[in-house]
Amino acid sequence: MRILTGLQPSGKLHIGNYFGAMEPAVKLQEEGDAFYFIANYHAMTSVRKPEELREYTRELAVDFLACGLDPERSVFFRQSDVPEVNELAWILSTVCPVSLLEKCHSYKDKVAKGISPNHGLFAYPVLMAADILLYDSNLVPVGKDQKQHLEVTRDLAGKINDTYGEGTLVVPEPMIRGNVAVVPGLDGQKMSKSYNNTLPLFGDEKPSKKTVMRIVTDSTPVEDPKPVEGSLILPLFRLFADDASYAEMLADHEQGGKGYGDLKKRLAEAYWDYFAPMRARREELLADPGYVDQVLADGALKAREAANIVLDRVRKAVGLA
Repeated sequence: MRILTGLQPSGKLHIGNYFGAMEPAVKLQEEGDAFYFIANYHAMTSVRKPEELREYTRELAVDFLACGLDPERSVFFRQSDVPEVNELAWILSTVCPVSLLEKCHSYKDKVAKGISPNHGLFAYPVLMAADILLYDSNLVPVGKDQKQHLEVTRDLAGKINDTYGEGTLVVPEPMIRGNVAVVPGLDGQKMSKSYNNTLPLFGDEKPSKKTVMRIVTDSTPVEDPKPVEGSLILPLFRLFADDASYAEMLADHEQGGKGYGDLKKRLAEAYWDYFAPMRARREELLADPGYVDQVLADGALKAREAANIVLDRVRKAVGLA
């Protein structure tokens, strides 16, 4: 079984990235042939400054390794180090109906929020499909928000197979962890850099904990029970806490007598402590930049080897070879 996932270097990583993609990816390293990549082509739809793109790409590499990605058990690479992905994206685009892309909620949502539409944003699902199909991926861990894009991938693989012969491309399956696939942001929307509602994965202690205090709550008095339904503190605390600690937090909501400030401080401590081992590993990686460079270079070689097997098969099937 080949497993694939990618993350965009479009800014500082947040805990939604970790629980939605990085943690499941790290756990899956033991269960198959894992391919993990930094989606820097995708990031170009929102990151316009080259120095920022380079910085974010580097940080993502360090952060993913700090969070447990093991280059001895997986292939880790930059998307742009495998140019074959662009050829497959073009081939897929020749069978992709415009109507399929027009239905994608991610594009419509970004445009509705004022992001200027461009072809890269519109065709994002086609390049994402190429990312997945280029490596004969069987399983793709995704958040609920990306499920539709994976359905586009499956549709495009099916269209290629229908047009050029069954088996030309492997049709992948999604793996969605329903309990953490969508991490709520500070305002109750899905946690996203686009909404400026994130908790950073790595950052300085004081500002990180201060960010927790910005979580939106209602005006329930200290002495009264706090609403459980719609709470943002509870689902976030659940990510970091053991069962006993979560039960205590839930009881404090239901019984009253605790203010939101106290509950948020408890959440802030749990959040900070949870990532302590990863922060330590990150400092080690920052002190050894040559190691990170070598990991990415080795990963690119392995990725291109796998990609060329698939692309050669596709080129023959469609008549380019």
